[in-house]
Amino acid sequence: MKIFNFCFCLLFIFSAALQYNDPDPYVWMPIYLYGAVLCWQAARNKFYPGAYIIGIIVYLAYAVYLFFAKDGVLEWIQKHNSENIVQTMKATKPWIEETREFLGLLILIVVLLANFIYAKRKTRITRIKANYTNL
Repeated sequence: MKIFNFCFCLLFIFSAALQYNDPDPYVWMPIYLYGAVLCWQAARNKFYPGAYIIGIIVYLAYAVYLFFAKDGVLEWIQKHNSENIVQTMKATKPWIEETREFLGLLILIVVLLANFIYAKRKTRITRIKANYTNL
C-alpha cells in the first residue's frame, strides 16, 4: 500500500500541475491535491476514513454531474460515438474535456475507496489483535 499510495500521490500532484493552463484550475488543482495529500498520508501509514468518505461523496457527485451535463460523458457516448479523447493533449471539443475530467474523478474515487477499505480492515485487525492479547 505504501508504493501504491506514493505512486498515486505523485500522479495526483502531476495532474494538479497540468491543470495550470486549464480553464478552471481553481476547481481541479484542489481536487487532485486533496487526493495527493490523502495518498501521502496513507503512504506514511496514516489513514483518515472520514476524509476518504468526504472525498468520495464530493467526487462522486461531481462525476454524476459531468456524466449528465450538456457536453458531458453521456453526450460523448450517444452523439459523438465515443470519439477518441486522447488524440491530442489539447481538448478542442467540450465533451472531450468533460469526459477526461470524469475519468480523473473515477480514478480519484477508486484510490480513495481502496484506502478506505484498507484502513477499515487494518483497524479491524488491530482490534482483533488487541482483544486476543487481553485474554
